[in-house]
Amino acid sequence: MQEEYIKLIFGLKLKQVRASKDLSLFKLSKLTGLSKSYLNEIEKGKKYPKTDKIILLAEALEIPYDEIVSLKLDKNLAPIAEILQSNLLQEIPLELFGIEERDLIEIISNAPMKVNAFISTLIEIGNNYNLTKESFYLASLRSFQEANDNYFPEIEQSAKSFLKEYLVNSDDSVTNETMEEILKEEYNYTIVYKDFKDLGAAELAKLRSIYIKEKHLLYINSTTDNDQKRFILAKELGYNYLNLTKRLYTFSWASFEEFDQLLNNFYASYFAGALLLPEDKLLKDMQNLFALESHDLSKFQEILGKYTESPETVYQRMTNLLPKHFNIRDLFFLRLSTKVGSNSYKLTKELHLNQQQSPQANETEEHYCRRWVSLNVLKELENQKDDHHEISAQISIYPFNNNQKYYVISSATKDPFNPNYLRSVTIGVLYKSAQRKIKFMNDPQIPVREVAVTCENCGMENCADRAAKPSRFEKNIRTKRLNVIINDFIKEENKI
Repeated sequence: MQEEYIKLIFGLKLKQVRASKDLSLFKLSKLTGLSKSYLNEIEKGKKYPKTDKIILLAEALEIPYDEIVSLKLDKNLAPIAEILQSNLLQEIPLELFGIEERDLIEIISNAPMKVNAFISTLIEIGNNYNLTKESFYLASLRSFQEANDNYFPEIEQSAKSFLKEYLVNSDDSVTNETMEEILKEEYNYTIVYKDFKDLGAAELAKLRSIYIKEKHLLYINSTTDNDQKRFILAKELGYNYLNLTKRLYTFSWASFEEFDQLLNNFYASYFAGALLLPEDKLLKDMQNLFALESHDLSKFQEILGKYTESPETVYQRMTNLLPKHFNIRDLFFLRLSTKVGSNSYKLTKELHLNQQQSPQANETEEHYCRRWVSLNVLKELENQKDDHHEISAQISIYPFNNNQKYYVISSATKDPFNPNYLRSVTIGVLYKSAQRKIKFMNDPQIPVREVAVTCENCGMENCADRAAKPSRFEKNIRTKRLNVIINDFIKEENKI
């Protein structure tokens, strides 16, 4: 355990014992001969007393020496001790949010019982909703993206520098052959294309790539489509060009040991997007698209086809550029997945900029609103027999969430590694903050629909698309009615 945490635990114990004996810092100072300011610094975890002073404190507080120096806290503060003795504070990327570890320790020492209650609440929520370490770190990563408007100029510049260094003609798109050559010649890679079904384990067949660090050996699943192969190669270039040593070794990743691996995976992915869809080129296409007066989804599809990348890569890249270049910060990105023939949908990726917009993922197995365009494109795609790219858009209004209004566009494709699954990617932008920047949003031909987040929390009457009863909504209504009745009763009683 770090020395700082040992100091803090000693300070917490001293403060707890002193309070239990109804002693002020002034009284304890008189009993021990130690100054009030010195005792205060001990309790805040800033100083650790020498042995002779610990003996004075133990005698004044009438507790054994071994007990006061023990790192064990009683049950009231046990969750704090667990946090401090784990590596959680080292794992949380405090510096990304401008927070000093010392500041966090100061907060804990100033109000230990309140912090303990807060930590206990988080633990209980995590247990109730099956939240894992991975989901916690992913939430931290999303918060980091949101805090930076999902735009990272240093990585954008690195991608531009890379293209300038390795491409003769900057107007050309980087080819697979060029990326492979750079990985082999500059970074000593060996690249093997192989059907992962032949690797001996059925589970490996679902992976797109595996990197063997010790041998600089990159396996790429030969059944992967070209767009995915390009992204894998570009991402490996990102790891190396940005000198990211802590990394993930499979795509898609199965697990990770520390937050830096997840963060660097994001950095490498961002670099890949900036390499394959250069900022200046995509920005020009977006400006031309947004200048159109009429809503024409074929124009959007032209952009998707121009870069020969998966819809998800283009959608993600747009979330980088919309806040920076169009001042559109109220936006969300979603990725949903469903199994063919089922009526169940899982939100597998999300990002919310500027505010926590609806919709958001939930871990309660509730049914997402069937009026979402994200779900409707999946339903339409299921009816298509061949490989197809389904695209749709609508104006979504959330009547039960302050009538928030979004322009939402969504694309659905078949999952190349799970033929029985479909996935959709979606961007939603707040209407009032984007309508002046995106001309076609004023086109009256765009469908408008009232939507909710989940059926269980929706009060729409006679909804033909409902997949579940409005159980949470009705419970909230009953609670509000009961509160009104109670308040009215109290008022009447006070008049008597």
